[in-house]
Amino acid sequence: MKRRNSRNTGNSRNKRNSRNKSLRLRVLLTLVVIAGSLAIALTTPVRLGLDLRGGTQIMLETRSTPTTKADGAATDRTVEVLRGRIDALGVAEPTLVRSGDHRILVELPGVHDPKKAADVLGRTAQLTVHPVLGPAGKSDRPAAPPADPAKERVLSDESGQPLRLGAADLTGQHVKGADAGFDQQGGAGWHVTVDFTKTGQDRWRKVTADAACHPAGDPRRRVAIVLDNKIISAPQVDPSVGCGAGIPGGTTQITGSFDDGEARELALLISGGALPVPVETVEQRTIGATLGDAAIEAAAWAAVVGTALTALFIIAVYRLLGLLATVALACYGLISYAALAALGATLTLPGLAGFVLAIGMAVDANVLVFERAREEYAARSRPGPRSALKAGFRGALSAIADSNITTLIAAGLLFAFASGPVRGFGITLGIGVLASMISALVISRVLAEYAVSRPAVFRRPRMTGIASTGWVRDRLLRRDPMPLRRPRRWLAASAALAVLAASGIVVRGLDFGIEFTGGRLIEYATSSPVDPDRARTALTDAGFPRAVVQSSGDTGLTVRAEKLTHTEEATVTETISGLGGETKKVRDELIGPSMGDELRRNALIALSLALGAQLLYLAVRFRWIFGTSAVAALAHDVVILIGVFAWLGKPIDGVFLAALLTVIGYSVNDSVVLFDRVRELLGRDRGTSLGRLTNKAILQTLPRTVNTGMGAALILTALALIADDTLADFALALLIGLAVGTYSSIFIAAALTIELGSDRKPSRS
Repeated sequence: MKRRNSRNTGNSRNKRNSRNKSLRLRVLLTLVVIAGSLAIALTTPVRLGLDLRGGTQIMLETRSTPTTKADGAATDRTVEVLRGRIDALGVAEPTLVRSGDHRILVELPGVHDPKKAADVLGRTAQLTVHPVLGPAGKSDRPAAPPADPAKERVLSDESGQPLRLGAADLTGQHVKGADAGFDQQGGAGWHVTVDFTKTGQDRWRKVTADAACHPAGDPRRRVAIVLDNKIISAPQVDPSVGCGAGIPGGTTQITGSFDDGEARELALLISGGALPVPVETVEQRTIGATLGDAAIEAAAWAAVVGTALTALFIIAVYRLLGLLATVALACYGLISYAALAALGATLTLPGLAGFVLAIGMAVDANVLVFERAREEYAARSRPGPRSALKAGFRGALSAIADSNITTLIAAGLLFAFASGPVRGFGITLGIGVLASMISALVISRVLAEYAVSRPAVFRRPRMTGIASTGWVRDRLLRRDPMPLRRPRRWLAASAALAVLAASGIVVRGLDFGIEFTGGRLIEYATSSPVDPDRARTALTDAGFPRAVVQSSGDTGLTVRAEKLTHTEEATVTETISGLGGETKKVRDELIGPSMGDELRRNALIALSLALGAQLLYLAVRFRWIFGTSAVAALAHDVVILIGVFAWLGKPIDGVFLAALLTVIGYSVNDSVVLFDRVRELLGRDRGTSLGRLTNKAILQTLPRTVNTGMGAALILTALALIADDTLADFALALLIGLAVGTYSSIFIAAALTIELGSDRKPSRS
């Protein structure tokens, strides 16, 4: 008997030591993660996108020529040439990356003159030096497109006289560098001095030696310096240079009617070298820094207010554990920020909104654990806070894993198939999901297990927040309703709701943003309010009858047109200034139609793959019935959200696309949690019908749905009320998605599951 007691005592001691060791490891991991995140946050700032700090973004597309194919290798060489030009411009922290085989994304913080930036970056800068063969004949016409440097061509000189040029003797590869200078003594003004390489010096001497063999005044004594198929200088060889002697030395000067800016720009282009292939600007965005300041301030206030309200709500519901969950949420914010900084991710306006939103969705995992702990505490004959909490973590793990994996699928699709700020949002979303899992399953668990192990807490279990079932669960247990007694009625009502929303697409149409339609959008801030109808009339009189004018805030105005040149933009700005007094341009976006087509195509691809991936994952993890029902609910949510925005006249732009795909990722969470509980009940009770078990699962998970929804709604409401128009539309889309997603998980996903499985009982997977 003593031996058996001794063995039991030893087993208990071993289990206790094992638990303590596991707790110590989690504590150590928590300290390491928090310390590392804090160190990164204090030493590495997060890179802000142009929509937050202002600047110019240009998307360039390489084009093939008869002699060079614009493939990935040519685009890489173009990137290196452009990087040299940007460095010479003195732009701080520029971003220059290749996007696919033919596109280059250029971000220039602090540069607010998009025309100048595009001109410098877009010029091919193909420098060649040619002998002049004589004046061109009447039948010869100057070449419009760039010609092969190895062939003859006809170009007009500075005075407009057409000249017949021979094959190039020197090209940009023979140039070592170039500098702009000012001739104070000779009075020639600004000029550009070109330094040749050793081979270039020999070639320069030869071309000038051949030209010197012709008499003074003969056009053939001239040497033409050509840049991008245009003669920028064609001087005559000095009479002192004898035939066959040539001009010695490794430099020459290009003179002309340059000002200081033009001379420096020309020197920059020559020094940077020629682009291997021509480039074309297909997208251009310019955003004023004041817009970024307003966005950061609005999002910061929304974060403070929303987080404070969410924290108060969680503490009121879950008491001590709610307080510890709030501490874990603060750690979550620190980890997310540090991860963004460590990865070098760029935080854009939609990404910032996703970062704020993720604070609310991080509550979900904690709520899942606490609600399961409440159930375990109420079901035990001799309940204890520590054992109930441990069982809560164990029971909620599968639902947490499934719901977060589905969200990561959406984030991955955003990153893989979207572009611009939407892709950045996918990165932020993925980081937020992973950080929330660390917060809930590691940090929150360490804090909670330590707290409930204290003697003072053990003697007062009600202060933990899990010793009571909560008023929502109490009311449900007393009334024991059956919400899906008639599932077909709910499916019919949902179908009618979807048709009503979809009719808005037909009746009102979709107001596609500038990313999808292509064109130019300019946002102005005026000193006095301007009536949009009055501005629209004035622009019509100025020659822009199809311009779309909308108000933006109290003294803001946006003008959108399909095509708007820089000269026409100046006319529009002058017209608005005449109506609103002092006018400041705070945003200028130019996007080519090909970019609009690409965004539209990528949106459809990402949307289709998101639905397909959700269906596949749920079919593997559960059964095809559950997967089909969840995807049907998601399709319903998408139709409702797009339809509501059509009825409201809200823009369908890149930010809305981020919200839409986020809704796809998050609205399935409720369905996953519900299906996880249905699967669990089916494993315990094989004799009860699927319909009754599904209704029971709805009642058991409804408290979690209410509490999680309230946490996310508080964050989004703060964002909608405090933020500017862009973030407000984003928050509105997610609030609609949150409400519709909660509805559809019960009255569409669950109802359709009952209908599809009415004649069968799926087995546990």
